[in-house]
Amino acid sequence: MATLVPRADSFNARVRGSSHIDFKTATTGVSAKAMRNELSRLVNTVEDPATKRAFDTEMQSFFYLFTRYLSERAKSVDIDWDHIKSPGGDEIVPYDSLSQPRNNGNLNKLAVLKVNGGLGTSMGMTGAKSALEVKDDMTFLDLTVRQIEHLNMSNGVNVPLILMTSFNTHEDTLRIIKKYANQQVQITTFNQSRYPRIYKETLLPCPKRADDDKKHWYPPGHGDLYNAIHQSGVLDQLIAEGKEYLFVSNSDNLGAVVDEKILQHMIDSQAEFLMEVTDKTKADIKGGTLINYEGSVRLLEIAQVPSEHVEDFKSIRKFKIFNTNNLWINLRALKRVMENEGMELEIIVNPKTTDDGHPVIQLETAAGAAIKHFKNGHGVNVPRSRFLPVKSCSDLLLIKSDIYSLSHGQLILNESRMFETIPVIKLGDHFKKIQQFQKRFKKIPKIVELDHLTVTGDVYFGRNVTLRGTVIVVANEGQRIDIPDGCILENRLLSGNLNMIVSPESLLYSLYSTMLFCRNCEERDTSLSLIRRGLLTFASTVTIAVYPSDGLYALDDNDARITCGACPAV
Repeated sequence: MATLVPRADSFNARVRGSSHIDFKTATTGVSAKAMRNELSRLVNTVEDPATKRAFDTEMQSFFYLFTRYLSERAKSVDIDWDHIKSPGGDEIVPYDSLSQPRNNGNLNKLAVLKVNGGLGTSMGMTGAKSALEVKDDMTFLDLTVRQIEHLNMSNGVNVPLILMTSFNTHEDTLRIIKKYANQQVQITTFNQSRYPRIYKETLLPCPKRADDDKKHWYPPGHGDLYNAIHQSGVLDQLIAEGKEYLFVSNSDNLGAVVDEKILQHMIDSQAEFLMEVTDKTKADIKGGTLINYEGSVRLLEIAQVPSEHVEDFKSIRKFKIFNTNNLWINLRALKRVMENEGMELEIIVNPKTTDDGHPVIQLETAAGAAIKHFKNGHGVNVPRSRFLPVKSCSDLLLIKSDIYSLSHGQLILNESRMFETIPVIKLGDHFKKIQQFQKRFKKIPKIVELDHLTVTGDVYFGRNVTLRGTVIVVANEGQRIDIPDGCILENRLLSGNLNMIVSPESLLYSLYSTMLFCRNCEERDTSLSLIRRGLLTFASTVTIAVYPSDGLYALDDNDARITCGACPAV
């Protein structure tokens, strides 16, 4: 039985992703009919009646999104660039202008939601990204729970934690949160949608059965939050518990903590939706931004930008802020929109390639795009400290370093740092995966005085390394560079066969049982043996050169700071 034929009650129930488009018009195309038939076959592969009904609803949701995509593609309507304006003064409010909170009892009206569906595949992870240890042996989830527990206990309130998982992370998350059973935090989870990938050439779904391999499915972006929280019953549950506001952020953004000033502003301004934005830097040129489009505030993502205007979009002069994806939502307004008005978010077409080389597409939506559906929705320009995502191992190095300390699960900038800005860190492909990152740092370097770090190639860092100013380390193809224990690098460019200045004590410690040779006489031995035989004498500093190809270190006596006993004194 083909259960995906449109039904009137489906529209009345406002199932996920339902649309205002003319359904008959949208489904007259061959592609829509073919997709409907394939999805019906998928639904009929499910035997359990309850599971089948739930899966049917999910596939209807996907089908509505797919027909919207077909309709919009047929019309080929791009955003009119000439109609884009910078947001007005009342559409982006400076954080510094917000009033201080007057009543911490408002926290009892708040719930916190973390988008927890990511796997961290770009960092080489296979499980839930939120389970990665990021600071002092604590994971993303550990830090979040610690923050909210402290908030509840110090204010005598009950702010619950909601976790939106995906089919990739749901089981992991359920297992992990068991350890928080004795914490003063109420934790609720719900699963976002699971949609089939679409073959680009045929516009047909990749999976053949509902239980087909995970690689054929995808979670449709954080814009699915609204349908998922509504359909799961969590929205009604929160309202029944007296919650009025929801603070949403990504689980990997360690700067996204509850801010009572923003909550107070939401109450005072009667805004139904707030988006935290922050000043754009060159590192953020692809981030979505708020615009005024034909008189209303909208989120503009780079995927929506016509190709001839992409460089304009990246311009820091034209678009000065970007979306942090920290969102504040009025729960009753959300219920009204979902049940009476419907929510259509701009479709983002995400092209992918399967393991066997087939091009596919994923139809996704962004949570911030919902701002257009809410009354008095606007942005708040917050300090950069509220946007500290960990998207790469370069970000992870920064968070793990002495730049930050922890206070009740919240990152605090080191008081010893002279500037409020944080260092720019760029680690090369050898550090891309978490396993390689962990192997290449015996201990995270001290970087409180660092401005910029670039590392490329086969590089390893010893213990107690200090980096200051601008440091660039480049190991060329086929070479390996080891930064010795205790090494201090300040405003240095290290490349190829490089010289490194270290203290005698660090050299002895780091080159213990390392093969050395003197450039003059090519005396070779391990450092331990040379020292025992009295062939090495040290002044205040020692210059060594690294030869990665054969794992040897050269002792340079040309500056008379180090002497090999087998050579004449200099």
